[in-house]
This record gives sequence, C-alpha cells and structure tokens, in this order.
Amino acid sequence: MKLFEEKTTGLWTAIDFKHWKVKLQYWIVFLFMVIVSSICLFPPIWLFLSSFKDINEFLTVPPTIMPKSFDITKLADVWNSIAFGKYYANTMFMAVGDLFVCIMVTGLAGYVLSRLKPKGISLVFALIMWTMMLPNSISMVPLFMTFVDFPLIHANLTNTYIPMWLMSGANTFFILIFKSYFDSIPMSYIEAARIDGCTDFGIFSKIIVPLSKPVIMVITIFSLNSSWENFFWPYVLIKKEALFTVSTKIFVMKSGGWPMDTYIVSLLFMMLPPAIIFLIFQKNIIGGLTIGGIKG
Repeated sequence: MKLFEEKTTGLWTAIDFKHWKVKLQYWIVFLFMVIVSSICLFPPIWLFLSSFKDINEFLTVPPTIMPKSFDITKLADVWNSIAFGKYYANTMFMAVGDLFVCIMVTGLAGYVLSRLKPKGISLVFALIMWTMMLPNSISMVPLFMTFVDFPLIHANLTNTYIPMWLMSGANTFFILIFKSYFDSIPMSYIEAARIDGCTDFGIFSKIIVPLSKPVIMVITIFSLNSSWENFFWPYVLIKKEALFTVSTKIFVMKSGGWPMDTYIVSLLFMMLPPAIIFLIFQKNIIGGLTIGGIKG
C-alpha cells in the first residue's frame, strides 16, 4: 500500500511494513483505536440526537437512537422558556474574569520563576510544586471559610464571581506552562531591554508578552473551557438564581422536576460551546504542551 511506502515516522516505518506481521499489528491497533473512538463519541452523538426526541420517545422500550422526528423549533422553545441567554452571559462574564486573572497572575509567576529568580526562589518553586500534590478535598473547607469571611477586610464574597476569579490565578499547571515557555526565550532579548533602561515589568509587558502569543492562546483555551465546566464552586458560593452559571442552572433543573426532553436539550446547550472551541482550536490544544522555543 502507498500509505506504508511513504511512512517514515512513528512506531513503524516503511521498512518495517515489508513484514506481514507488522502490517497485522498495525491494523489490530488501528481497529482498537476505532473502537475506543466510537465509545468516546457515542455519548455526545446520542445527546445531540436525543435533543430532538419528544417526551414519549424517551419512555419507549427498547430505547431508540435515531429520533422518529426532527423538531428544530424545540431547541428555540427550550432556550426561550428557560432564558438560557442570561445564564450564558453569567458564565461568560465569570469566564472572562477567570481568564484575565489567570493570564496576569500565572504569567507573572512564570516570569518570576523563569527569568527574575530572586533569592529563595527554589523554596517558592518547591512549594508551588507541592500544591499540585495537595488533595482538593483538604482545601475545600478552608477556602469556603475564607470566602465567607475574607481575611483583613472581613467581606462576604458569596454570591459574587470574585472567589472563582481568585482561584483561577492559583493554577499551578498554568504557571509551569508559562515558566517552560519563558525558559525558551533567549536571554539576549531581556539583557538588551535592560541595557536600554527597561524595568522588569516593562520587559514582561513589551518583550515577553508579544513573544508569548502561542502559549497565551493555549492558556486562554484551557482557561475558558475550565471556567465553562466549573460547577462545584459556583454551586456552593452562588445562591441567587440571577447569578447562576449554565452548569448550576442545569443541576437545579435536574432536581426541580423538569421534563426529560427539556433537560436533554439543556445539556446540549452546555456541551456545544466547548465542542465548538475544540473544533476551531484543536491544533492549539493538541500542541499546547509541546510548544517549542523561539529560534534565532
């Protein structure tokens, strides 16, 4: 096959494919990946198709995969009846705040760890790495108590998005991604800027940030996706329905006795934005953890 003759990378090369055993192994692995992909794709496909079913079709035995009728107007009816636009706006407002704080805090932290390296930075870096091994269950109660009565100012931050914004700036994974990328930026750029009298923050804003657009794009995608799927803290801290996010509203709907078909359509509305983001920026997402350095 021409496919095997032109293959020069990967586990097997064109020379390996001259043996029938290697070809057999290849097709076994290929078939296995097709099965795994089908299992992963079945839930979202089933959710999409089920959103067009009426309530009676959900109760049929045996259950159907393809709906008997496609009623497109049902999507608009559910959107308007639940006022999903308001919850979309709330979620996007929270996500934009998360993104701004995340980029500023984790970006500056990565810059300090990578380039400034003040005294004691090794201890700070060790503590940052240690937080990755700290179970989330241990920090939940202290965090909740902190947001109910914020230290020094004694402010109650519940029913606001401020707690989510603050927590987005404490993402160790993003700090490590920024640090890894900043390590690849040549020191000659930074030294030249210092000779010209540029401050450390000026170097960060005028030199580092413009050179870091690829990693900023990756962090942006990860942050927006994480904010959209964030359920626990918005559910715990926000009790006013007017401030509910999409995930919180759908959870309340599930326990509120809404019809099954309406609930399924709501899940579709929640699934669509992350799916669209992935389809548009999948190259950035896949290559996000392997961003190379700057040449030259």
